[in-house]
Amino acid sequence: MLTFVGLGLYDERSVTLRGRDAIRAADSVFAEFYTSYLAGTTVENVERAHDVDIEIRDRTGVEQDPEPILRAGETGDAVFLTAGDPMISTTHVDLRLRAADRGIDTRVVHGTTAQTAASSLTGLQNYRFGKATTLPFERSHGGEGVPDSVLATIDENTERDLHTLVYLDIDRENEDYMTADHAARLLGDAGLERVGVVVGQAGSDDPTVVADRLGALADGSFGPPLHLLVLPGECHPLERDALVSLAGAPPGSLS
Repeated sequence: MLTFVGLGLYDERSVTLRGRDAIRAADSVFAEFYTSYLAGTTVENVERAHDVDIEIRDRTGVEQDPEPILRAGETGDAVFLTAGDPMISTTHVDLRLRAADRGIDTRVVHGTTAQTAASSLTGLQNYRFGKATTLPFERSHGGEGVPDSVLATIDENTERDLHTLVYLDIDRENEDYMTADHAARLLGDAGLERVGVVVGQAGSDDPTVVADRLGALADGSFGPPLHLLVLPGECHPLERDALVSLAGAPPGSLS
């Protein structure tokens, strides 16, 4: 059996009870933290909380050399851990399909995702979000400014009166995490003049939620990572009220 367990958003306490039980009952536990990670804890804390040893796999160790994970699932109960929900990344779907091809039983224990947290914390309705996009560091895409594909996604959602969730780049190799002020500056320099909503430390006891014009957000400071940025489309009156009340949006700034 290979069980995919989502650890949730923030620390070792964010996992569900069902996920906790699966981890503690496993014969072997693997994890990857290159697609995302738990900003409020360490691997050592997760191991201590669940009384297990975790084998960390890098991108190559999951995508190109999954044999140790698959073999563990063939011979016993193996658990594969990720931040958030385990099936958000196509890498994890691919691993599950490889297991299925080998006749290995699989199951999924879901965790809270950044997308649902962004909707919950901002008061923007989940069904009114369009396609999400990821804003990379310039060094990550080898160009300057914002990739055309990111701007195209934002434009398409805006034309449809939908909100855009912008994931911010994670450079695990250099332990660098794009902050919301950096993202707002890049988008502003690309010609966007609109309101954005910063979501920081989602899943913690004291998350950051701030709405303002991108130019103002570019000069802000929003605490430690991880950060998200939401670009609202046309807002329902209840959504406007939520952004003013919960995120401090300047009254009259929202469409």
